[in-house]
Amino acid sequence: MVLLLAFVGTITSWTYDPVPIGPYQFNYPTNFGNRTFIPDDNPTTKEGVYLGRMLFYETALSANNKISCGTCHQQALAFTDGKAFSTGVDGSLTSRSSMSLANMLWSRKLFWDGRSNALEGQAAIPMQNPHEMGQMMQTTVRKLSRKMPYPELFDKVFGKEEGINGVTIIKAIAQFERTLISANSKYDQYLQGKHKPTKQELQGLALFNNAPQPAKSIRGANCSRCHGGVKTYMELFHNNGLDTVGKDAGIGSLTALATDQGRFKAPTLRNIALTAPYMHDGRFKNLDEVLDHYSDHIKTSAALSDIFRGASNRKDGTQLSLKADEKKAIIAFLSMLTDDTFIHDPRFSDPHIAATISNK
Repeated sequence: MVLLLAFVGTITSWTYDPVPIGPYQFNYPTNFGNRTFIPDDNPTTKEGVYLGRMLFYETALSANNKISCGTCHQQALAFTDGKAFSTGVDGSLTSRSSMSLANMLWSRKLFWDGRSNALEGQAAIPMQNPHEMGQMMQTTVRKLSRKMPYPELFDKVFGKEEGINGVTIIKAIAQFERTLISANSKYDQYLQGKHKPTKQELQGLALFNNAPQPAKSIRGANCSRCHGGVKTYMELFHNNGLDTVGKDAGIGSLTALATDQGRFKAPTLRNIALTAPYMHDGRFKNLDEVLDHYSDHIKTSAALSDIFRGASNRKDGTQLSLKADEKKAIIAFLSMLTDDTFIHDPRFSDPHIAATISNK
């Protein structure tokens, strides 16, 4: 959708492209699989995606009219924001780092602690959190009802009987978010036989997929145990040895189980080179620090996930103990996961153009 400016004297009017109508056709490689998550009561339509994209970048959804979903989920950064913690409408910081929205069509556990099982539920939480977008849904409904072209668009997407309400707002946003598919990285092209990786990248791929077996002289980084599969995530929650006793309990704050303390969702590694800083609290500034942690600084606790216990490239070792060249090779492979098409796709960009026009 392209937003055009029409000038009439000193008055600025906004003209949008025609709204497409009909079922939305998802396009992704067959190896991504068809185990997608689309609620029966919110089928994806072209008009719904059109509206959802507008709402995703709509600052009127926030109490100060300055923050949108796109503020903390920026396309150029694979829909993260490059910060350890995001700043809310009241100036306070969020408690966790902003997660990428890539390939949420296949995800049913949202947030670092998995508290939401659908994008519809996820969208409503930051919108109404007083320290994030800070606006109750009824206020958002009132503001959108008075702002063109939303009344007409909601009627077109959901019918006049439904119109603008809290449910239709989050349904539209969820429809757009499901279209954010990243599937054209060099890694994808390699799997399709269209890209030839370097020797270093292939070494990194092997280390990524291998579990270390020093008795058999097999070196590995064990990454695929948490980030396996072509989409590089498995909807699993792990304590990855960041702390012996952490300040944030992760999913343990929901389950109250001792074995869940410090467990967080293993995020997708798609576009990982663009989404620094890393971990739920953004403690690692770059991928070198991430590899150093997994190689040599896993902290033991009762909740530490089993895959980190005893995993070592040294016989009787207690840490993974990767070599310097192996870390570089893994990072070279991870850089293959950057999808330039995804971060420049105009279908995912901000459709709103802010302009100040003076009468000359």
